[in-house]
Amino acid sequence: MSSNGGYFVPPGANFRGRTGIIHRGTIFIRYRTYPRACIDIGVWRPLVGSRSRGILTAVTTDLLLIDDSLTDLRLLMDMATAQHLHVAVAFDGAKGLQQAVLQQPRLILLDVRMPGMDGFAVCRRLKADPATRQIPVIFLTVADDLEERLRGFALGAVDYIGKPFHEEEVLARVGVHLRPPAKTSAAPAPPPPESSERDAVLVEAAQAVLAERIADPPNLEDLAHLVGSNRRRLNEAFQTHCGQPVFAWLREERLRRAHHLICRTETPISSIGEHLGFSTAANFARAIHDRFGLAPRDLRRRVVTARSREERTEGEP
Repeated sequence: MSSNGGYFVPPGANFRGRTGIIHRGTIFIRYRTYPRACIDIGVWRPLVGSRSRGILTAVTTDLLLIDDSLTDLRLLMDMATAQHLHVAVAFDGAKGLQQAVLQQPRLILLDVRMPGMDGFAVCRRLKADPATRQIPVIFLTVADDLEERLRGFALGAVDYIGKPFHEEEVLARVGVHLRPPAKTSAAPAPPPPESSERDAVLVEAAQAVLAERIADPPNLEDLAHLVGSNRRRLNEAFQTHCGQPVFAWLREERLRRAHHLICRTETPISSIGEHLGFSTAANFARAIHDRFGLAPRDLRRRVVTARSREERTEGEP
C-alpha cells in the first residue's frame, strides 16, 4: 500500500490504524491522526482469470479533487468514475499540494472556499512550484460569484465549474482540459520537494503577491495566509533565500523599481513614489537619497546628462 494515492486497494484490506470509506468501488483511506485528510484512494478491480481477488496496480491520475465537502466529492466521483477516469482526492489544501506533487495529475479540480488554506492560496502555491505549475486548474465555486472567477483567472486557473454541479457542464469542462496523454513511457513521479525547495516556492509565491500589490501590500499575517503558510515560516524562508525578512525585501524591491522608473522612463517623480506605496513625497525623496546619494530629480538629471554625453561621443567621427 502506498500513501501517495496512486495505487488500487482492495475492499476488506487491513489498513492497520487507518479508517476507510467505500463509495461505489472507491476507497477513501484516512490516517486516524489526520481525520480530515484523505491520504490514499483506489478503485478495486478484479484480476480476470485468476484465483486472486484483485491486484495493486500503479495508475496515472487523471483528476485530483481538492474539496473539504464529502458530498461534493461524491458527486464528482460519480461523474468521473462513470467516465472511467482515475481520481485522487484531498480534503484540504495542504494535502492537495502534496498529492499534486506526488501524483502529477492531468487536471486539478479545486474548491475555492476551504478552511485553513483556501483555493486561492493553493493555486498560488501550485503555480509557483515548477513541479506543478503546468497542471491545469479548474476552480469550483458558487455559480454567480463573478469576483471569485476573476480572481481565479488572475492566478492562472483555466476554467470554473459552478456549484451546484450539473453533470453535463462538469463533463464538458473537464473534457476540454483532459487532452489525451502523450504516448510515451510513463516517467516516475518526482520525489517530494525538500524543505529548501518548498521554502523557495513559498518565497516566489509571496513575492508575486507583493509585486502585484506593491503600493498597498498585505500585512505579514495576511500574506502568509495568502500563500498557505504562517508568519514565522515565511519570514524564515525569506531570510534563507533572500538574506532578509519579508518587508526588508519589499523595501529593496520598491527602491529597485523606483531607480528603474526614474532613470529609464519619463514618469513624473511624484507619481513614482505614490505608485510604489511611499506614504509621502518627502519619504520617497529621503529613501532615494539614502540609497543612491541623490534626490530623485537630481538622479534623473544626472542619468539624462550622462546618456546625452554618451550619444554625442558616439556620433563624433
